[in-house]
Amino acid sequence: MQANLAAREPKMLERWEADGLYTQIDAATRDRKPYWFVDGPPYANGDIHIGHAVNKVLKDMIVKAARLDGYHAPFTPGWDCHGLPIELQVEKKFGKVGDKLNAAEFRAECRKYAGEQIARQRADFKRLGVLADWEKPYLTMDPIFEAEQLRVLSRIVANGHVTRGFKPVHWCLDCGSSLAEAEVEYQDKTSFAIDVGFLSTDPAALAAVFGASGSAPIRFVIWTTTPWTIPANKATSVNPELDYLLVEMGEHGHLVLAEGLLEACAKRYGVAAAVVLGRAKGAALAGQTYRHPFDAAGAALPILCGEHVTLDAGTGLVHTAPAHGVDDYNIGVANGIAVESPLMGTGVYVAGTPVVGGLHVRKVDEPVINALRETGALVHATKFEHSYPHCWRHKSPLIFRATPQWFVSMDGNGLRPQALDAIAKTEWIPGWGEDRIRGMVAERPDWCISRQRTWGVPMAVLVDRRTQTLHPDSPAILGRVADAVAARGLEAWFGSSVSDWIDRDAEHYDKCPDTLDVWFDSGSVHQCSFVANHPGALDADGLAPQADMYLEGSDQHRGWFQSSLLTSVAMRGRSPYKAVLTHGFTVDEKGNKMSKSLGNVVAPQTVTKTLGADVLRLWVAASDYSGEIAISDNLLKRIADAYRRIRNTVRYLLSNLHGFDPAQHLVAPDQLLSMDRWALSELARVQGEIQAAYGAKQFHQVYQLLHNYCAVDLGSLYLDVLKDRLYTLPEASHARRSAQTVLLHIAEAMVRWIAPILSFTADEIWALLPGDRSGSVFIQTWYPVPTVAANPVSDAGWTALLEAREAVKKELEALRAAGTIGSALDADVALYADGESGAALTAIGDELRFWFITSAASAAPLAHKPNDAREARLAGGGSLWIAARATSADKCGRCWHRRPDVGQHVGHPSLCGRCVANIDGPGEVRRHV
Repeated sequence: MQANLAAREPKMLERWEADGLYTQIDAATRDRKPYWFVDGPPYANGDIHIGHAVNKVLKDMIVKAARLDGYHAPFTPGWDCHGLPIELQVEKKFGKVGDKLNAAEFRAECRKYAGEQIARQRADFKRLGVLADWEKPYLTMDPIFEAEQLRVLSRIVANGHVTRGFKPVHWCLDCGSSLAEAEVEYQDKTSFAIDVGFLSTDPAALAAVFGASGSAPIRFVIWTTTPWTIPANKATSVNPELDYLLVEMGEHGHLVLAEGLLEACAKRYGVAAAVVLGRAKGAALAGQTYRHPFDAAGAALPILCGEHVTLDAGTGLVHTAPAHGVDDYNIGVANGIAVESPLMGTGVYVAGTPVVGGLHVRKVDEPVINALRETGALVHATKFEHSYPHCWRHKSPLIFRATPQWFVSMDGNGLRPQALDAIAKTEWIPGWGEDRIRGMVAERPDWCISRQRTWGVPMAVLVDRRTQTLHPDSPAILGRVADAVAARGLEAWFGSSVSDWIDRDAEHYDKCPDTLDVWFDSGSVHQCSFVANHPGALDADGLAPQADMYLEGSDQHRGWFQSSLLTSVAMRGRSPYKAVLTHGFTVDEKGNKMSKSLGNVVAPQTVTKTLGADVLRLWVAASDYSGEIAISDNLLKRIADAYRRIRNTVRYLLSNLHGFDPAQHLVAPDQLLSMDRWALSELARVQGEIQAAYGAKQFHQVYQLLHNYCAVDLGSLYLDVLKDRLYTLPEASHARRSAQTVLLHIAEAMVRWIAPILSFTADEIWALLPGDRSGSVFIQTWYPVPTVAANPVSDAGWTALLEAREAVKKELEALRAAGTIGSALDADVALYADGESGAALTAIGDELRFWFITSAASAAPLAHKPNDAREARLAGGGSLWIAARATSADKCGRCWHRRPDVGQHVGHPSLCGRCVANIDGPGEVRRHV
C-alpha cells in the first residue's frame, strides 16, 4: 500500500469511472431486497461547502452499509433547480424578464445556469468518494420530474387539500414574492415599540361596563412593534377570560389595560400611581367600539374576543390588522371583517392612504408615530430589540402581507392530524427530532404553495374569473398538462391558452400565472425521483415505495422533512419515509459558526487536495452528528494520525500475507493455535459490535471500535505477540500458517468494516488481498468469521492471561525506568498464582515467554513464591505475584531472545537452539502462542 492519498485518489476515481463501478455495483446487487434511500437535493447554485460534504458522505456511508447488510441500495443523487437564487444570477447578466429576454428565453438561461452549477458540484461530490449514479441524477428541472410534480399536485387537489385565499403570508420585498416557512429565519431587529390609545366611541357605556360613571374620554391601549401596520387596523382583540381595568393614568387620561400588565405599563408610561376606576372581564368588552386615529370620521371599529391574547407583553389588548398577521386574519375572518390592506407588493402604500400613501413600508414608522402623537393617540414610544423574521436569502426583514395565494390547507380536510399520525409512525434519529417536527406541524399555518416567479413549475390550474375558484375538472386538467410538459417541457403550459385545456366556458377562466413553491418541488422527490429514475419500483397505481431513510441537517424539520411529509400525506395518506436521520451543523473547534470574516472556514476542496478524501470521510465518521460537528486544521491532523494507525495496521496484515494462498494454506478453525482461536473469537465479537453500530447509524461508534481494535487489540497485543512466530518460524510451518490464516480473516473483515467510510483505502486493500478479488469490495456483505468450536484455553483463561500480561508489563516498565533492562527481552519473569490465573498460566507452559515477550517465563503455585516477588492486584479481583529480573544470558542474533544455549551450536555460534531448529531442523512446535 502506497502513501500520498491526496495524489492517488483522483487516479482511483478515474479507474472507477472507466470501469463503470457504480453500474457494476448496481447490477451485482440487483436481485437483493431493495433499500430505498432518497437523497435530499442540494440547491444548484455555488460550490459545495463543508456542510455539503458532511451531508453527502453520511448518505454514502448509509448506502454502502446497507449493501453490507445484503440490500440492493441504489443511490440516485439529485438537485433542486428552480427558484429565486438562480433567477437572480440570470438577472445579473440579462436583466429582468422583458429587459433583454422574454420569459421563455429567461427560463432557458436559468436552465443553462443550473446545469453549469450541477456539473461543478457533481465533480466535488465525486471527489469525496461518494459512489452514486452521477450520470443519471434526478433534477427537478427535468421535464419528466416537472410533469410528475404536476401529477402530485393533481392528486392533492383531488383529495381536497388545495384552497385559494386572501391570507397574510411572509412577504419578502427584495424577492417580490411570498416565502415558505422554511425560507424564513429569525434575527434580532431593532424596531419602534409603541403604545397607542384608540378612542372609545361611547365612553359612558364603556365606563358602565367597568361599574364606573361619567363620559370622560377613554382609550383602549394596544402595544405593537410594527407601527407600519397601524394604517391597516380593523379591530382590537382582548382575551375573554382575562381581567381588565379602567384606570386613570395622569396626563394620559382614562385607559383600558389588562390587570396583569398594569404595573409594567405604569412603569413604562412614567406614572407613579395609577387610579383603578373599575374592573371587568374581557368578555364584557366585546361589542364596544372605537375610532381609528387616522380616520376619526370613519366607521367604528370593534373590540373582539380572542384566545391568542396573552399577558406575555404589551397591554393585554392586541392591535388587529387581518391583512398583516395570522392570528389577526383568523379572528377577523371569524368575525366577518374584510381582509384589506393599503400595502402593495412593492412595499409602497396605495396613494391616498392617510399618513402613509405613496411611502415605502420601510420609511413609514416615524411618520406613523408623529401622526399618532399629533392626534393624541400616542401613549408611549421607544426602541425595542426583538427576534424578527428575515428572508434567508437577502437577510432582510419580512412583512406579513395578505395576498391572493394558493394554499395546502392543514385543517380543511384533515391533513394536520394525518401528518401528526404519520410522524408517530416514523423512526427519528436522534429521537428529539420527533418532538421538534411534531411541534412545528401542530402549530404551522396553511402552506402557501404559490409563488410569483418566472423560473419554476407552473401552478397549472384554471381559475374561474367570477368566483376565483378552481375549475371543477382540475385534477384531469393537471394530468393533461403533465403529459404535455413531459413531452414538450414547461413552455407547453406557459405558451398555451385556456382553450388548449378546456373546450367549454374558456372565456370564464384564466390561467394561474403563479409558479409552485420550490419546497413543493423538493417535497415531491419521494414520488417524482422514482418516476424519473426507478420506474420499475412503482406499484400498480404508479406510486413510489416508501423510503427506508431520509437524511438532512437539523434545519430540515421545518424544510424538506416537512414539505415531503405534507405532500406525501396529502396525496396518499402516509409518510414518505420510514426513518429520518438528522445531523448538526459544522463549527470550528471553539464552537463558532463557519465564517469568512472569522477566517475559520474549512473548504472540502482544500482538505481533499492536502490530506485526501478518506481523511475527510474519517472525520465525518468520527464526529457525533447528533450535535454540532467541529472541524479545524488541528482536528483534521489528529484524524489523519488515526487514519495512519488504521492504514498501517492493514499494511502489516498485507505484508505478512505475502505468498499465502488461501486455497492451499488456510488452516481450519479447530486446527489453529490457542491464541489464534482466541483472536478469531475476538474478531467475531468486534464485528458484531461494529455491525450493530452501523445498523444504529452511530458512525462515531464504528470509528471508536475500529480505532481501538487497531491500536489495542491488534497493535498492542495480538500483532505484537505474533511477530516472533511470523518472523522466526519456517515459512510453511503449521504455527505460521495458523497465524496467517487469522490475519487473512482479520483483513477480510476489516476491509468490509472500513469500506463505507474509507472507500478509497478499502478499494486499494481489496485488490491486494490474496484470493479471488474479481468483485468489488462495495458489493460484499459482512464477512462470515469462522466459528471456533473449542479452545484449549477457556475464555476465562484468556481473561486471566490478559490481566497477567498487563501486570507483567508494569513490572518490566519499572525495571526499564530503573535502567535495569532495556527491552522486555532483557528480562526473565516468574509468576505465582492459584485458581483460574494459575491454571491459565500453567496451561501455556514454556510458550508463556512468547505471550509476555520476555526471554524466559515460568508459572508456579502461589505457595512457591520467593520473598522478592511483588504482588500485582488484578482488575477482575484477586492477585498474582511476580518476580522479574534482568537475564544474564546472551542474545540470539536472529530472534533477539536471551537464551542460555546461545553459542553452543556448531555452525551457528550466535543463535539459540530454537532458531537453529527452525533453520536447519524440523522447526519448533507451538500449541498455544
